[in-house]
Amino acid sequence: MRPSSTCICKHISPFHTKTRFIILMHPKEYKKEKNGTGHMTKLQLENSEIIVGVDFTNNNRVNEILTKEESCSFLLYPGKDNFNLSIRKSSEINSFMGNNPHIFLLDGTWPCARKMLKLSKNLQKLKRVSFDNKIKSKFIIKQQPEPLCLSTIESVYTVLNLLKEGNLEECETKGFLIPFEKMIEHQVKCFLAPNNKNDYSNTNREITTKNVYQNNTKRSIIFE
Repeated sequence: MRPSSTCICKHISPFHTKTRFIILMHPKEYKKEKNGTGHMTKLQLENSEIIVGVDFTNNNRVNEILTKEESCSFLLYPGKDNFNLSIRKSSEINSFMGNNPHIFLLDGTWPCARKMLKLSKNLQKLKRVSFDNKIKSKFIIKQQPEPLCLSTIESVYTVLNLLKEGNLEECETKGFLIPFEKMIEHQVKCFLAPNNKNDYSNTNREITTKNVYQNNTKRSIIFE
């Protein structure tokens, strides 16, 4: 869904996982063809799918999965009382999640994700998993509401590595972020190009890490 000059297909190396990732994508995110990482995540994971919507309460496909896989369906979402993969032993992870877990992810801006969860009564009932993020997002071209917020593909990468540590996954994740990194690299290159006419000035152009975050209670409430 990209111009040939910016295509990342050559960097895609899909692999299989025991865990199935269901990416619940907000319609606004679905239309983002240039930097939406949910699409990349789907391309990299053979055992995954994308379902587009806002309120999934009566979504046939979501409810089909929940009915069939009720005991091993989880929602990846931050929270204090969640099952924290970062601090659990492998025996606890295996006991809690089973052999073939189904993890639902909300793919959209943080305000959109919060709305999706608020409207989706079936997702509210799911057991939640989370992790302690200790890395900084490489998504330097996009503003995040908090320093430790990650894109969808970075979150899945983190979860897969934690599941590997818990002996639930055996996949090789080394090249998982390459398409994402190549996308960022290309966009930065285009931005810094001297013949770039998409900016008011062609001089003194530089990429700066976005360390200033908006103090907006509507956004920060989800972390409480």
